[in-house]
Amino acid sequence: MSETHYKVPTMAEMAAEGKSPEILFWVGCAGSFDDRSKKITVAFVKILNKIGIDFAVLGTEEGCTGDPARRAGNEFLFQMQAMANIQMLDMYSVRKIVTACPHCFNTLKNEYPELGGNYEVIHHSVFLQQLIDEGRVKVQGGDNFKGRKITFHDSCYLGRANGIYEAPRTVLEALDADLVEMKRSRAKGLCCGAGGAQMFKDAEPGRKEVNIERIEEALGTGADTIAVSCPFCMVMMTDGVKNKEKEDSVRVLDLAELIAQAEGL
Repeated sequence: MSETHYKVPTMAEMAAEGKSPEILFWVGCAGSFDDRSKKITVAFVKILNKIGIDFAVLGTEEGCTGDPARRAGNEFLFQMQAMANIQMLDMYSVRKIVTACPHCFNTLKNEYPELGGNYEVIHHSVFLQQLIDEGRVKVQGGDNFKGRKITFHDSCYLGRANGIYEAPRTVLEALDADLVEMKRSRAKGLCCGAGGAQMFKDAEPGRKEVNIERIEEALGTGADTIAVSCPFCMVMMTDGVKNKEKEDSVRVLDLAELIAQAEGL
């Protein structure tokens, strides 16, 4: 992707010019290093650039929030990572953060205040909903989704941990597609299988992989698109689709990617 399509200013660059952005886009480890999640990052940046949102990223100064360390039981490492980030955020006088990762969102919003890091933190599903409600994102190409079935997989850290269920569905409704729900959704939704650092280990002997069970529910809706709002869910649901050999007929896409497609970005 060429620079003519998008630009990503850093906090350091803006600070050098004496400027302060409206929001800090917290990219996260997955959005920075995982090849699939990088596409989500690019899609969201394209949306921000199109509507003229004044934003910046930390770039190489951004560290892991410490979420995986805390979930795996390494509290010492979590606090080290968190304090380093808090010092960085406070140095740049950051007040408002938007992130596409529910794990980063939950940690920055609910756990950093324990260590003195207090910020307004918004998940990109809520931010996109706000932009649509304000008329800043008009989804002019939404008609391209007519007749398509989309099912939404609720991220545990977005849903049960933070009570955000309607915002992502409102975003999907703007596409004018047929939104179909899985048997277990919202507060009763099944985890993708990655939570609690489970993504980094195999399932217990004799037990079906959680993501396989979840993808079976998703495919049971007849949807040709599985919408997600978390890079961890993206990995697990994509692997589930591949396990069922459905990658040619069923797509797994993030909310930002769907909106970017509707906008022709």
